[in-house]
Amino acid sequence: MTEQTTGGAGQDVRLTGISKVFGDFTAVQPLDLTIPAGSFFALLGASGCGKTTTLRMIAGLEEPTTGAVLLGDQDVTHLPPYKRPVNTVFQNYALFPHLDIYENVAFGLRRRGIKSVRKQVEDMLELVELGPYARRKPHQLSGGQQQRVAVARALINHPRVLLLDEPLGALDLKLRRQMQLELKRIQTEVGITFVHVTHDQEEAMTMADTIAVMNAGRVEQLGAPAELYENPCSTFVANFLGQSNLLTADVTGKQDGDLLLTVHGHRLAMPTARSSADGTKVLVGIRPEKITIAHADTADTVADSRNRLTGTIADSSFIGVSTQYVVRTAWGQEVAVFEQNMERDARLVPGAEVVLHWNPAHSFGIDAQQDIDAGTGEDAA
Repeated sequence: MTEQTTGGAGQDVRLTGISKVFGDFTAVQPLDLTIPAGSFFALLGASGCGKTTTLRMIAGLEEPTTGAVLLGDQDVTHLPPYKRPVNTVFQNYALFPHLDIYENVAFGLRRRGIKSVRKQVEDMLELVELGPYARRKPHQLSGGQQQRVAVARALINHPRVLLLDEPLGALDLKLRRQMQLELKRIQTEVGITFVHVTHDQEEAMTMADTIAVMNAGRVEQLGAPAELYENPCSTFVANFLGQSNLLTADVTGKQDGDLLLTVHGHRLAMPTARSSADGTKVLVGIRPEKITIAHADTADTVADSRNRLTGTIADSSFIGVSTQYVVRTAWGQEVAVFEQNMERDARLVPGAEVVLHWNPAHSFGIDAQQDIDAGTGEDAA
């Protein structure tokens, strides 16, 4: 079991060998994970991957089957939630409907017997930009405003860690995007550790410093958003974070730091450093937006240094900022291409013969054995 880590000591959240089993179902496989103090950390994955169970074990709402939860040097594994320096914001916010916003935020301080709460509450409402709404009831606020009240109520207790369980799930798309930036601003200002659970890859990449992509109770890959997107280590990560075209290639040699490859007779290259494969076969990945599409009549203008494939446009969709093409290769694989709408070639319509080309440095490589083990094939796009 290899430890996944992104930071040093101090007040880091450390999960050592934690797992969770419900009857005959293993929700979280034995896991080592370090969440650096002061970071915005996201647990990202599809429903049922174990991300919420992991969060609940940090919160004390679930008892680990094995392992330990440490906050800095303090082992909190068996402490009840109210004795942990941790607060949680849930998707439904759980505000008290009979209390106004001021009293909702003040609730935790009053419960601890603190008499003078005014300055702390006013400062917290200022932080979440809700000062003028102090005497309104929750039902008089929008969903985004209610969410900020829930964050203020959690932060006023000065937790070392704030846990966010799908906090934006109930909001519409436009408001969700506004709140992503708002939460990041708040986290930067208060400087405490945020651990955010989400199934939305755009949400995770917008806010988090570090993302742990979870799959079937395991951390599939851990890293900064750009690193995960540009260098996924598995087919799951490649297709969960955005969209990828994956081509099964034979490795024919190495030259000047590049792997030399063939894909159904097409010669390709990619940096050796961007491949996690070490066998004679590799899955070459290329993101749709990295590919340039050109009509076959202009093939002679493509530089020899570019990777290239040929095919026929099977479908195209104009979506404003870009046109999305599906190109079918001679061996039947479909390749997705996203082309910015700057100077559109009117000849690029379904049925047209085209050449696809891209910078070899924009490719990434995945062990082809993973493709076999996972039961995915060349149609992964």
